[in-house]
Amino acid sequence: MRITGLGHAGMFIETLGGSILVDPWVKSAFYGSWFPFPDNRSLDWERYGKADFLYVSHRHRDHFDPWLLETYVPKDIEVLLPDYPTDDLENDLRGLGFTNITYTGAGEVIERGPLRMMITPLRAPSDGPIGDSSLSVDDGTASILNQNDSHPLDLEKLLSFGKPEAYFTQFSGAIWWPMVYDLPQDAKEKFAHLKREAQHKRAMYYIERVDAPHVFPMAGPPMFLRDELFRYNGLGAENDSIFTDQSEFLARLRAEAPQYDGHVFMPGTVVTIEHGEQTIEQTLYTDAEIAAIFEDKWGYLEQQRATRQAEVAEEEASRAPVLPPDEMLAALKAWWEPLLRRGRIFREGVGGNVRFRIGELDMVVDFPKAKVREYAGEECVYWYTIPADLVSTNIADHEIDWSNSIFLSMQFAVGRSGKFNEFLTTFLKCLSRDRIEYVENWYAEQSDVSEDVQLGDWVVQRRCPHLRADLSKTGKIEDGVLTCSLHDWKWDLASGRCLSTQGHPIRSRAAEDAARAEATAAAV
Repeated sequence: MRITGLGHAGMFIETLGGSILVDPWVKSAFYGSWFPFPDNRSLDWERYGKADFLYVSHRHRDHFDPWLLETYVPKDIEVLLPDYPTDDLENDLRGLGFTNITYTGAGEVIERGPLRMMITPLRAPSDGPIGDSSLSVDDGTASILNQNDSHPLDLEKLLSFGKPEAYFTQFSGAIWWPMVYDLPQDAKEKFAHLKREAQHKRAMYYIERVDAPHVFPMAGPPMFLRDELFRYNGLGAENDSIFTDQSEFLARLRAEAPQYDGHVFMPGTVVTIEHGEQTIEQTLYTDAEIAAIFEDKWGYLEQQRATRQAEVAEEEASRAPVLPPDEMLAALKAWWEPLLRRGRIFREGVGGNVRFRIGELDMVVDFPKAKVREYAGEECVYWYTIPADLVSTNIADHEIDWSNSIFLSMQFAVGRSGKFNEFLTTFLKCLSRDRIEYVENWYAEQSDVSEDVQLGDWVVQRRCPHLRADLSKTGKIEDGVLTCSLHDWKWDLASGRCLSTQGHPIRSRAAEDAARAEATAAAV
């Protein structure tokens, strides 16, 4: 088996049973904000486009590049479609002309001669754009796991496919917190550090449990080449960003878990594996060039910025004309109010007004009353400031997932009057009837938390209130605070209150009290 890095999460996998093109991305994403790091434009995209199979893990534009797929990939390629609850990704692919689609079952093995493949989808509201997935591949000569951005909960089922020899996984950030938030600079630096540490702990959690001998950090970080975002590359010009790079992560991996062999995976990296023997070759960048990129990263980024402003300008010119404020308000009102009326859990979960300053439009979304109207001085729990051309483009495109467009672009600002509200962020990526109904039902099902588990001196519900992870495996308790290691969410066990966001309480009680209650019940 031969795996060639295509940049970011992209790879070209050559096996005894055919080749697989995975998550190819070359054009800038998220309104010209993200670029693959380092530059991958000079790869042989004609060759990689002629793969036997196409696998796009999810809809985020740093994994799904419509321009590249239209330009280089034949429309009769066999597309391996993850089993998602809504058909948005399928519609995107069919809209590009792809019709040879194989509907994969969740966790089911697909066989093509000696080639075995398995796609493991995630379907929770917080998983990517409501859907993320991983790919397992085995052709008899090697077995690999490409987890990319996904954070699977049931690792036993995932690893039942076979123990991977090489493990490819996300390690860096893919979020806009805390960079775009209205916070004092020292708070931004503190929260950026905490976020980087949480991301690192999550990556190490998976590395240790997958336990593959060879680890390839991938799926990040991007390059930010727009002038106003350039300072947020890497750890930030003022240590207030979250985008750890490959070199930084590998240094920590060597220090913390030297039993794993970590490798740089860049555009043009070729990994060959045959019956346990592995070789690595760099074909696009030399080892010296790779070292120079990381040793003088800001210099490399400056070079990239200087030569790629035409791409930024091209993207800006492609945006829709700005709507007048009254037309924009009318369009958002007609679009969002029917969704708000259907979203009872969203209305209750947000529980207040959210202000949007969009160019000349100043509007408020009243979640309790399911109304969109002009802002009139109401107290708000969140407030956004967004360029009018981005919103006009989202309206023109009917973009149902604003996290996959405006938010990841980081071309906006936001403030809040309390903790992070997951319901609000999720609503803004559920701007269709199918998504609203799916997520409403998903949240309703989370109320099934009947099973308990003892962790140290506490008895808590077994399933995490966030994404139903098994807390007997992911939960850690220190000083009365429970932390779920998958997403670093925390709960005060004495009160059951979630310390990470509004809502999502946990059922908990001291083990001593639980034992006393059980003894009393048995006596009765």
